[in-house]
Amino acid sequence: MKKLGDARSASGLRLTTALSMVLGAAAFATPAMAQSTDAVSDEIVVTALKHGERNVQDVPVAVTAFGADQLDALNFNDLQSLTYTIPNVQLEDIGTSPGVANFGIRGLGINSSIPSVDPTVGVFIDGMYIGINSGVLTDNFDLAGIEVLRGPQGILFGRNVTGGAIVMRTRAPTDELEIRGRVAVETGLNYFADLSISGPIAPGILSGKIAAYWNEDEGWFENDFDGSQHGQSETGILRGALRLTPNNNFEMILRAEQGNITGDGPAGQNHARFSRDSFDFSINNRGFSDGAWEQAILETNWDVGFGDGTITNITGYRAYDGRSGGDIDAYTLSAFHSRALIEQSQWSNELRYAGTFGPVDVVAGHYMFEQDLLYIEERALPALGVPLRVGGGEGEFSTWGMFANADWHLTEELTLNLGVRYTHEEKYARVSRIRRAADNLDGAVVVPGEGVIGGNLDAGTLAFSDSPFDLSWNDTSPRIGIQWQPTPETNIYAFAARGFRSGGVNFRVTTFGVPPCPAVPVCSPGGTAQPPTSFDSEQQTSYEIGWKQDFLDGRARVNLAIFHNEIDDMQRETNLPGPSGVQQVIVNAGDATIQGAEIEARFNITDTFLVQLQAGYTNGEYDRLTADISGDTLVTAADYALEIPRLAPWTYGVSFLHDLEMNFGTLSSRVSYNHRDANFYTDNNRGVLNEADIIDANFTFRPTEGPWALSVYGNNLTDEVTFGGDTQLPDIAQFGGDGAGPLPPPTFSPLNKGRVIGVELTFDF
Repeated sequence: MKKLGDARSASGLRLTTALSMVLGAAAFATPAMAQSTDAVSDEIVVTALKHGERNVQDVPVAVTAFGADQLDALNFNDLQSLTYTIPNVQLEDIGTSPGVANFGIRGLGINSSIPSVDPTVGVFIDGMYIGINSGVLTDNFDLAGIEVLRGPQGILFGRNVTGGAIVMRTRAPTDELEIRGRVAVETGLNYFADLSISGPIAPGILSGKIAAYWNEDEGWFENDFDGSQHGQSETGILRGALRLTPNNNFEMILRAEQGNITGDGPAGQNHARFSRDSFDFSINNRGFSDGAWEQAILETNWDVGFGDGTITNITGYRAYDGRSGGDIDAYTLSAFHSRALIEQSQWSNELRYAGTFGPVDVVAGHYMFEQDLLYIEERALPALGVPLRVGGGEGEFSTWGMFANADWHLTEELTLNLGVRYTHEEKYARVSRIRRAADNLDGAVVVPGEGVIGGNLDAGTLAFSDSPFDLSWNDTSPRIGIQWQPTPETNIYAFAARGFRSGGVNFRVTTFGVPPCPAVPVCSPGGTAQPPTSFDSEQQTSYEIGWKQDFLDGRARVNLAIFHNEIDDMQRETNLPGPSGVQQVIVNAGDATIQGAEIEARFNITDTFLVQLQAGYTNGEYDRLTADISGDTLVTAADYALEIPRLAPWTYGVSFLHDLEMNFGTLSSRVSYNHRDANFYTDNNRGVLNEADIIDANFTFRPTEGPWALSVYGNNLTDEVTFGGDTQLPDIAQFGGDGAGPLPPPTFSPLNKGRVIGVELTFDF
């Protein structure tokens, strides 16, 4: 196992010395008020119910919320930083192209980097929905909070939130001058810096904020092929905001952001050649990633006398341009190298009203979303003797919806919740099957694939189908719930809800013959080209019972949720070896049931010592199958016996937080252990994601005088090996395989970083 020893040993020595100095200061400690434990114990407010700010303990939904201080204590950098800290939640980067989110909550997730595949977990930034998974896992900073809602959130958030929703809020401009900043260095080496300046421009009327972020990663990995460092990247983000408050009843906030990231392609490990418990890999194509985005969000809030309510309008625009390339064979014989282009732009608007009429709290509104998407993929397979292949898709997608939710307080203790959302969705798409230049599309149109060599990727290289897909869906999703709060410390709730996930078209059609060819580089004679097909929406019915309880005057807290989900027409992205390396077919496979439970708890042992616990269990099975998911073209008992991908049976963890007041400052310590069971990556259960036991630690010193803090931290201290995917490749020599021999089948398994040690200096004026 190679870890760039010289550079990391020197860095580790410096970090160990710094840690010893900080811990040595504790010898002169005297007990005093907590710092990090206060940050965790502070009441967190959530905004996801869209009716003002509410205490997280009072809402009838399973939600884990993090304020700015909690995120600092976790050394938060991106959403993947939280992936092991929340029960039944996986926030993973698939790794095929950096920054592509494959999020799953309670067993509902996706396994795909295809941009036309809609998520099961929606991501919202300052009220704006992010339309594709690409570009979601970028570095984040300057955040006011994150809310992770588990379970369907379709009433208030719409489609594609059957698993849950992630709500991120950036800091708004302040009425007083605030300057925040951070500089940090991690093993790799990996450098960070960010700065935010916020304050009044016209006091009482107009305030503003400007924030900037920079990161340079020299690469954590070592490529055995040539001994080079791998995983290099550079990120820059510029963010600005203006807040207009001409009177006490009106507020307008304009937020704008521009960012870009460039770097290497994936560190793909091939399990036919390297142990899945090591960080060893050898590739002859470094690959690349180049992503840029810009966005603007205008939020308007107007307090009106009608129902003592607020009218809110959020208009958002975002454009993302991504180019990437990678060594997908994860080997040195150039059997499968790829390049891809994504160009996406979106516009959305939500207009809603939130008010109170006697015992009834009401939220109602209208939502619109439009998106243009272009995807082009090139596959080079020289070791297979196959000409260059190219294909992709383009589409125009739109949706609009109307929603209403009412909380009727029958008594002071008992509340009835009723909600409904109507959605109309349209998708117009044209697809070019990934094929050789001599192939034709639907028996007619020839594609000149040579035009994409050298990165000149544009729509002109393709001849999209003259038979476009023109799809539409209508959905009505209701919710009914009951909430009982007999005391301020007790919240018991139950609900039943429906959810809706979009159908669509696969922009990565690689099927060249029927049946598929799982182990040979060309299809058997007589195979016929399979044209692109669409897939239908999936629906979910969810039942949940929850209990949130504070004990001992708030010194102890336990939150419990039990859920049962029934998914109809479940979408599956089958992932199989094929003549083009890998073929992915998206089908409505049938019906499934997923159920389980989760618990989160915290205990203030003393005023300065706090323990947090979390655990989740999930179980799922197919009830009815209408399509093959094992890869043998048949639906048999073997298909029913397969486990649902990305469904880890058990997740659990514990964190210890302690504050120690010294004569000249406070030392805050946080040590956590989190576990996730092994779970399957592919529908045929041949791809597996490792079991992981993750230990993190953070030690932060804050002086009594001065606006700064120094942290020494370590993530994944036991150096656990994890990866974003485990795609099966053809078991032939060109991919490192040996057929039916003793070697494991070849895979493309993009590695995540292992142990990281860092030092961080923050300041806040």
